[in-house]
Amino acid sequence: MSDQNDILSELNDRSREVFRRVVEGYLTTGGPVGSRSLTREMNEKLSAATIRNVMQDLEYLGLLDSPHVSAGRVPTQTGLRLFVDGVMEVNHLGEEDRAALDATMGANSGDVGSLLDRVSSALSGMTQGASLVLTPKHEAPIRHIEFVSLSPDRALVVLVFADGQVENRVFTPPLGQTPSSMREAANFLNAMAEGKTLSELRGHIAREIANHRTEIDSLATELIDSGLAAWENKGERYERLIVRGRANLLGSEDDLDRIRSLFDDLERKRDIAEFLDLAEDGEGVRIFIGSENKLFSLSGSSLVVSPYMNADRKIIGAVGVIGPTRLNYGRIVPIVDYTAQLVGRMISGQGKG
Repeated sequence: MSDQNDILSELNDRSREVFRRVVEGYLTTGGPVGSRSLTREMNEKLSAATIRNVMQDLEYLGLLDSPHVSAGRVPTQTGLRLFVDGVMEVNHLGEEDRAALDATMGANSGDVGSLLDRVSSALSGMTQGASLVLTPKHEAPIRHIEFVSLSPDRALVVLVFADGQVENRVFTPPLGQTPSSMREAANFLNAMAEGKTLSELRGHIAREIANHRTEIDSLATELIDSGLAAWENKGERYERLIVRGRANLLGSEDDLDRIRSLFDDLERKRDIAEFLDLAEDGEGVRIFIGSENKLFSLSGSSLVVSPYMNADRKIIGAVGVIGPTRLNYGRIVPIVDYTAQLVGRMISGQGKG
């Protein structure tokens, strides 16, 4: 941040205005901004030659770049970061956007998954980017666990939670599993599961087995590991991230390689835990531009993300918008911020108020 302040201090009012207008023009059109177009927009009447000189100075500072000879300037990643942190004016959330987000809560039937799906669709629609919503883990205490054999190579692990919700996963059990090993595994888990969340139980089991405090058949141990892994792996990597609006990312043919890379990442939904880490590093909205975005850096995309919290002020998920670096940050930041607050209030049972 100190480097940014140093650069900003080097800019006089004229340079700052040229810089701001180039970036805003780029964010609006996606293309280079030329000196002639700026002569019609500047508050101070300047010649095209004077503006070109200012642009050259900004290019020397690493804030602008010229993609083609005599084709105008575009902001560099450094320039975009400086603009976002020190120049950009964040808009107030518009009434139309607020109403559209509030409407996603109107049909709330207590189904968090359906609500977050509606929120994700609304986000992508109003920002014209792809929306990412990381749903919370189900962290209610466990009441009961059961293993059910479906075939020699398929089994079901059923979890009944204290809040009445029942979830199950199909998984591949270890070879040679028997009804008795399934009963032993279920009895072992139920003896220590009641009152614990799934994540708490996983840690407790690992300690019990590591300390050899409980004698348990090796086949039952393998069954426990594979059964709980069905929750952690499938739940984390495939079910917790809702992605909507991929079609919004399709732009010019020049973007196709970048978009293919991004689509590949989104389809595989890799590093979902890291997506939440991005939001957990600080409260409020965070903006990652281009290669700053470690999850999607190969595609050079930008990510605007904010965590949401439960009633205990614990971060349990995140909402975000991903798109090209020319996102309308000033408009998207308040949308993402309000969405995160809205989801947090809903999950905490506080409604919209």
